[in-house]
Amino acid sequence: MIICLETATNLCSVALCDSAGVISLRESNELKSHASLLTVFIEEILRDHGIKARDLEAVAVSKGPGSYTGLRIGVSVAKGIAYGASIPLIGIETTLSMFWGITGSKYFIAESEMNSLFCPMLDARRMEVYYAIFDSAGNRIKDISAEIISGDTFVNFPESQKIIFFGDGALKCREVINRKNALFAVDYMISASHMHKPVFQAFKDHHFEDVAYFEPLYLKDFITSKPRKNILGK
Repeated sequence: MIICLETATNLCSVALCDSAGVISLRESNELKSHASLLTVFIEEILRDHGIKARDLEAVAVSKGPGSYTGLRIGVSVAKGIAYGASIPLIGIETTLSMFWGITGSKYFIAESEMNSLFCPMLDARRMEVYYAIFDSAGNRIKDISAEIISGDTFVNFPESQKIIFFGDGALKCREVINRKNALFAVDYMISASHMHKPVFQAFKDHHFEDVAYFEPLYLKDFITSKPRKNILGK
């Protein structure tokens, strides 16, 4: 069994999986809950199934891109579990797990959608998003990047080909993306349960992270706002 942690967005999500599928899931959309709920969810799942961290085959974490604070918390906890339990650490790129999450939805299952492209988008603050593009087989058509989306962003893709946009970044781009055959999966929610397939593929391939040096995939620097006044009130 492998425990999967998803903290790349506002959602705090933990899934216990085996090779057949998801065994147990805990998640919350409460804002800024990663620090308070992540370890609680992990402890609850392990306790409910009568296992210890050392009994796991590996621990997996969504490695980004996404929320700077959320990723930092998720990766820190995953590294702690991997080191303390002496088990492998697996990092899964966030848009990849998002793609596998959409494959079980109504947007993917319909036969007419099989030639569509799938564009997972994560909010990168301000007017930017992190996004990648996949075909229906999971092949990456466009590598992940942080970009400001405009009406011309997707002109290289024929308008006859449907592109399905999903994720919290897609919602804020809905008014900007002006093209035919653009579909927005507004009800899509990211989840640790979506990590199942890529995690077990990585485990099979022995694609593990170095616990000592593994860092989240931020894609861009963390920017803080500059205070208007210093401590002297000037």
